[in-house]
Amino acid sequence: MKSAKKIATTFLLLFAITFGFAQDDDDQGGSVIQTLTPSKLIGKGQYDIKWFNNLYTQTESTFTDGTEPRQTFFTSTVEAYTGVGENKRWNLGVILEFRSNVVADRGALEVFQFDGERNTARSGFTSIAPSVKFVPLKNVNNFSIQSSFFIPLVDNETENGVFLDQNGFIWQNRFFYDYTFPGNKFQLFTELNSELNFGKEEDSFANNSLRLTPGVFFSYFPSSKFTVLALAQHSELVDLGNDFDQSFTALGGGAKYQLTNELNIEALYTNFVDGRNTGLGETFNIGLRAVF
Repeated sequence: MKSAKKIATTFLLLFAITFGFAQDDDDQGGSVIQTLTPSKLIGKGQYDIKWFNNLYTQTESTFTDGTEPRQTFFTSTVEAYTGVGENKRWNLGVILEFRSNVVADRGALEVFQFDGERNTARSGFTSIAPSVKFVPLKNVNNFSIQSSFFIPLVDNETENGVFLDQNGFIWQNRFFYDYTFPGNKFQLFTELNSELNFGKEEDSFANNSLRLTPGVFFSYFPSSKFTVLALAQHSELVDLGNDFDQSFTALGGGAKYQLTNELNIEALYTNFVDGRNTGLGETFNIGLRAVF
């Protein structure tokens, strides 16, 4: 009940922030990183392809005190969308995830060896998801929803003590909103990610649970082709029958640069500063996005 109250409070706060700014934010020129945030959809016949890589590594957790043997989890995600219909209100796409994880105090970069050495590593494609993005309010083109259904490609969540990925279905809905302040130098982007996890309870720690993750990203644009940003995220996993709950808070920052008219690159860093039933590690992220 306490977790449910925290989630409700977080959701209402994010909703208030989002629609406190609510208005139609017409594109005002500039690069893709400035005008085509995740809140905005592409037009009919266009393509939006993103390759994002996340490396999470930890030597601490809330389960024990002090330093633990290092564990590292690498996730590589490809998202591809195309515009359909008129007025940039519908995009259809697919999401594919690949993971490589190592445990037992192996080096963080050993996730790229894909070797399964001494039963301390696992890797492979772990999920695929059909996905749709849409603008629910005709006159508010900077508020959108992305709905995806993840189908697991793993047989066993954990083998020989090495976790790979959740072995369950996930219905994910992400709510996006952005606001560009007058002068086009500062931009606020907010997201609420909701994930309903379901499947056999014995197959995954997360099955029969709901995860809510609000996030706030604040960007400064020295130029239309370059931005630096700060971010804050909090996640709550609520037990819906599996006797497990979890939370974490992460803070970080990064930068994006428009390499060409079609291609941009981003780099992000986050640190898990607090949590419950979770690791207290850090992430290193790099991504490429092409819109054409």
